[in-house]
Amino acid sequence: MSTSSPPAPGADVPAQAPARLGVALFVIAMAQLMIVLDASIVNIALPSIQTALDFSGANLAWVVNGYTLAFGGLLLLGGRAGDLFGRRRVFVAGILLFTVASLLGGFAQGEASLIAARVLQGAGAAIASPTALSLITTTFPEGAPRNRAMAVYAAMSGAGAAVGLIAGGLLTDYLDWRWTLWVNVPIGLAVAFVAPRVLVESERETGRIDLPGAVTGTLGLTALVYGITRAAEEGWGDGTTLALFAASALVLAAFVVIEARSPHALMPLRLFRNRNRSGSYGVMLLVGGALFSSFYFISLYLQQILGYDPIEAGLAFLPFTVGIVVGAGLASQLATRVAPRVLAGTGLALAAVGLFLYTGLEPDSSYVGGLLPSLLVTSVGMGLTFVPLTLTAVSGVAREDSGIASALLNTAQQVGGSLGLAVLATVATSRSDALLPQADVAFFQGLATQDLALVGRAADALTDGYTRAFLVGSAMVVVALLLTLAAVNARRQEVAPEGGTPVHVG
Repeated sequence: MSTSSPPAPGADVPAQAPARLGVALFVIAMAQLMIVLDASIVNIALPSIQTALDFSGANLAWVVNGYTLAFGGLLLLGGRAGDLFGRRRVFVAGILLFTVASLLGGFAQGEASLIAARVLQGAGAAIASPTALSLITTTFPEGAPRNRAMAVYAAMSGAGAAVGLIAGGLLTDYLDWRWTLWVNVPIGLAVAFVAPRVLVESERETGRIDLPGAVTGTLGLTALVYGITRAAEEGWGDGTTLALFAASALVLAAFVVIEARSPHALMPLRLFRNRNRSGSYGVMLLVGGALFSSFYFISLYLQQILGYDPIEAGLAFLPFTVGIVVGAGLASQLATRVAPRVLAGTGLALAAVGLFLYTGLEPDSSYVGGLLPSLLVTSVGMGLTFVPLTLTAVSGVAREDSGIASALLNTAQQVGGSLGLAVLATVATSRSDALLPQADVAFFQGLATQDLALVGRAADALTDGYTRAFLVGSAMVVVALLLTLAAVNARRQEVAPEGGTPVHVG
């Protein structure tokens, strides 16, 4: 049964009936799925959005980047707010903000209003997501129940992007692109209504919000991602691009100095003293970059090169969703018997192989022979990876830091996704344009004029760019594998009680 009073420091999680725990897990899982899938649900709807709202090509990318940047840049602030004001309370506030922003975005009539709504969605997600993870530690007792809850959370985090692509295709094809945003409204309202009735409130910590840290961290990351994105269009030697990189370096350096000196740091540097935790953050940064980028390029390949319509492209990702759920479930069963290094290392090796298999794609590759094996291998590998990374990132964290530790893991994934997409999009564009200048423009010109020869040359160039990006993505996962082997040395363990130390079982 839920309780209105927070648990005392060091106390066990209040006992709840299994049925109530099941509902609590469903609420947290639905919230996390909704938040993560919104980073990708509009991807398949982008052509429809561009036509309906007369978006420019450059600004269209900000429909995605506006969300991911606000999400990644404000996650630390959301985690800290949960520690200070109560995680359940902040979780509900974030879900409501996300829901309102989704409603407004669905009614958008132009570029500015839609991008603003997406940024507001990202802010709501940044408030709700870190508190969702930390609420698991206040709601579920340690041991098997908490491990199972962590596995479901990790599966939702990993499968959300794929589910978003499937949902985006269905909604765009059968209804309208606006429903990719409106679909969140009934779900968000239901989650906000049920959450106070099944989730346990956390103890409120003392302190204050680190606004200087929040501002410098968000501005520094935004400048960095914008600089990388601009480099794809204007070149790495462009004056504005170089100025953005310099500004990002200075602002992020100021952020580190502020965090080192602040008694209420948004990102306490002490969290990085634990090699398992810092290693998990680093691995998630690299994995997020490779995973989010792969969805982006596969979506383009399916629709542009293979000619899939939105619903076909969305359904093509269904095996990925199944694979990641299977991998996460297997990892949950093995978590207490296999060391995180071995479990995550195996998953990363599979994911690297899966991404490398994409490099063999051709403009005439089949789905079953070309894409499906890669999707399955990559997804199972990612499912095996997310669970041990989540467990090691939040194990043994002091009560006052549990919210921010959860937020850092999500931050690493989202920031990695933004940076990875910016870098790999630059790699893909540079390769394609080297083979055929402005290959994407030439592709659509060829379609419009029925110039099949031009369409063929452009498809070859674009596919070569995509496969080059997959090659770099595979290399990123190999680096993540090496980092796992070097930094993650925890023994097999169960998640520790909040504020406690890991419970070693081997």
